[in-house]
Amino acid sequence: MKVTDYITDKINRLPLGYIFTYDDFDLEVAQIDSVIKALGRMVKTGKIRRLSPGRFYKPRITEFGELKPEIYQVVKDLLEQDGKITGYLTGYSSFNQLGLTTQVPGQIQIGTNKVKKGMKRGMFKISFLRQANRITKENIPLLRILDTIQYIKDIPDSSVDQSCMILLTLINKENIQEKAQLASLALKYKPATRALTGAMIDMSGQKEIASILLKSLNPASIYAFNIAEAILPNKGQWNIL
Repeated sequence: MKVTDYITDKINRLPLGYIFTYDDFDLEVAQIDSVIKALGRMVKTGKIRRLSPGRFYKPRITEFGELKPEIYQVVKDLLEQDGKITGYLTGYSSFNQLGLTTQVPGQIQIGTNKVKKGMKRGMFKISFLRQANRITKENIPLLRILDTIQYIKDIPDSSVDQSCMILLTLINKENIQEKAQLASLALKYKPATRALTGAMIDMSGQKEIASILLKSLNPASIYAFNIAEAILPNKGQWNIL
């Protein structure tokens, strides 16, 4: 089979929106130049789109127009390498996933243990938020909740009160073990995040678990979130405004 035919057949089998690179083609080094030329021709004809240098995808066309690639596809190589988790989607994508906003900005945030410089891929700006806790597949949902609490004032199209109500509901649904893990992970976040997380866990009926976070706080510190007392009745106990 000719290289061009092989590439065409391979791409035809890929799902729409799937991001692929030159590495997805199992060819010899001597054939890479042919791959580059073939993909370049497909970009010109509109069969595929170039997201960024060396990254391509088959566009998804609907009656409402062309859809952007899914955020996970854009950054999947930054989330896992050789089967090991190296990062997780957080920030704006988490706000959307948790139901706090309907906006899906062109900025992608990734939680990672190592400080990394931001980058751009096509229309997407990618930034990295340092995560002090070890990242595992099991604790990523809890880390996303904590990140959301940390940036609760920055959630688009949502007031702090609205976001607080949704987060209270989410935390209330967690079982005792998950709430305990949430408190443990929160210990590596800033005091304001620890205070609000503790108040929410306390509101869920787990005062003993919440006390771990209360003991970690300076009793003289005040945390300004501008949350209504009707939403968080125990905020005074946590020095939350």
